[in-house]
Amino acid sequence: MTTKEKIKYKFQTANVVEKLIAINVLVFILFFLVQTIAFLFKIPSDFLMSWLVFPKDPGEFLFKPWSIITYSFLHSGIWHILSNMLILYYSGTYFLSYFSSKKLLTVYFLGVIFGALIYMLSYNLFPAFEATGKSYLIGASAGVMAVLVAIATHIPDLKIRLMFIGAIKFWYIAAFLVVLDVIQIPFGNAGGHFAHLGGALLGFLYAKQLAKGNDIGAGFEKGIEWFLSLFESKNNKKPKMRTVYKKPQTSTSKTQIKKNISKDEKQQKIDSILDKISKSGYDSLTKQEKDFLFHAGKEN
Repeated sequence: MTTKEKIKYKFQTANVVEKLIAINVLVFILFFLVQTIAFLFKIPSDFLMSWLVFPKDPGEFLFKPWSIITYSFLHSGIWHILSNMLILYYSGTYFLSYFSSKKLLTVYFLGVIFGALIYMLSYNLFPAFEATGKSYLIGASAGVMAVLVAIATHIPDLKIRLMFIGAIKFWYIAAFLVVLDVIQIPFGNAGGHFAHLGGALLGFLYAKQLAKGNDIGAGFEKGIEWFLSLFESKNNKKPKMRTVYKKPQTSTSKTQIKKNISKDEKQQKIDSILDKISKSGYDSLTKQEKDFLFHAGKEN
């Protein structure tokens, strides 16, 4: 297997969180390489980025509507992307234990969109920004905050272990980051903080409504399914004729869970696993427990 094939295989077998991180890191590296080359040859380097960043001016946005998504794949520096990707990795990993990959993409990109709109609204509404000239938004923080707050709202009492701090409730971490954004608004990067808060609000509303049986992202999720289907090759599409065959029995297969475990027993097992996570962290779970929790979350 060649290096190219290994990279392709790694990407294909990665989960959606790992793929999002890989894409963000790749775009980050490519843009800084472009800036380096532009610097060496004295070429203007801002032309490409100016078409991808999200503006505060609604009139400018009309000429580049794609920027409401593309801005989220751009980052200003190492710390910016590192902090975003670390939070996305840990919050996204927990998110996938309870919900599907498509729901994570839905929350992430709705957070990106809602964060951008809150950023634009705040810069055109509050008198404090009247004298502000051109301003642009970059970074995945709004989408990351949406995922973090959504899963923290769904499992607020789950405790995770942090270095030097110990076990702390998931919701406390999310609340701390939200408060941090609020108090930092007067001290710089106000637009960025407003975008973070917009993403956090979307994540909170999404999780609360989903708990009530209302999936506010259902339409967007269908749009994601349609978009992803455009990239499927004909060989990967499901045939119209269904082939029926007997699946081999495995200890953690979804079919066996449905057949052999009643609803009450299944809930008891889920509660037992969640108690274990609360006491010892997610990494303490066995592979079978992680698989069981993953399949149970997808069914919800």
